[in-house]
Amino acid sequence: MLTDRQLLILQVIIDDFILTAQPVGSRSIAKKEGINHSPATVRNDMADLEELGFLEKTHSSSGRVPSEKGYRFYVDHLLSPLQLSKREIVTIEQAFQDRMMEFERVVQKSAGILSELTNYTSIILGPEVFETKLKQLQIVPLNEQSAIAILVTDTGHVEHRTFTIPVEMIPSQLEKMVNILNDRLKGVPLVGLYEKLQTEIYELIKKHTDEHELAFSYLQAALLDEHQTKLYIGGKTNILMQPEFKDLEKVRSLYAIIEKENEMASLLRSDQQGLHIRIGHENRIDAMQNCSLITASYTLGNEQVGTIALLGPTRMEYNRGISLLNVLSKQMTDTFKEWY
Repeated sequence: MLTDRQLLILQVIIDDFILTAQPVGSRSIAKKEGINHSPATVRNDMADLEELGFLEKTHSSSGRVPSEKGYRFYVDHLLSPLQLSKREIVTIEQAFQDRMMEFERVVQKSAGILSELTNYTSIILGPEVFETKLKQLQIVPLNEQSAIAILVTDTGHVEHRTFTIPVEMIPSQLEKMVNILNDRLKGVPLVGLYEKLQTEIYELIKKHTDEHELAFSYLQAALLDEHQTKLYIGGKTNILMQPEFKDLEKVRSLYAIIEKENEMASLLRSDQQGLHIRIGHENRIDAMQNCSLITASYTLGNEQVGTIALLGPTRMEYNRGISLLNVLSKQMTDTFKEWY
């Protein structure tokens, strides 16, 4: 059990290190307002905190820096809520004012705002495919050989997929096929498209379309997408601004992970609803073990739709990040409830 004085010193050290990224010494702590103890007394408590694993001593300074254990204790027991400014709250709310904006643009805009307000990297995981249903399908010919399939989901997400039109298919047959699809696939979950195509849709296309085998194979290519995960990333280069990431190899490894959408999505998806914080080695991915990851879920009705995350150094402003994620996740949940 830490004493009240040790709790105070630990909090002062972590708050100071978050702001400066510089090791904190006993003399600087003793000079702070509210610290009525001599440098020698502070130094003794710092040594005890180091022995308990809450602080670490650097080679280049007599000061101390927080350990991962120290950050975890700080987040769990010492963190105070941060009141966001009115300007910050208005900035977030304005992202959702345009009701004509597509879901994808709203989320991408939200990721950008979050990264700008924190100077960290923001990552938003879009709606889970198994919760998303097809609302409308359009096929727009580009020329005689190719067309774009436009899929609109019930969450407002829009997918564009280019595919080749069989040379044997005339425009009237293409139009007939689209009518069949819209009639029979509306409201079908995206993960159920394969089964529906293989059974009912196949029989209808076979009945109404010449060269049905060829047409069906191209249709599958247009509608069945293996890359169903959707990540929206803001402020990827913000990592370069943090002194912890001057090592280019660290940055390169971290960038490589962020680019792997399925791996990042799996990481974000592993948390349950609510807010979660993973610090340093609590992240199972090696490249992220110098980072902290704060995640918060947003919902559509009673179902979890996606996850908002902030990725930054372990020396991140946790109270600020938590407050922003709470506001943004609530705003997204409330807005999507109204829209859909």
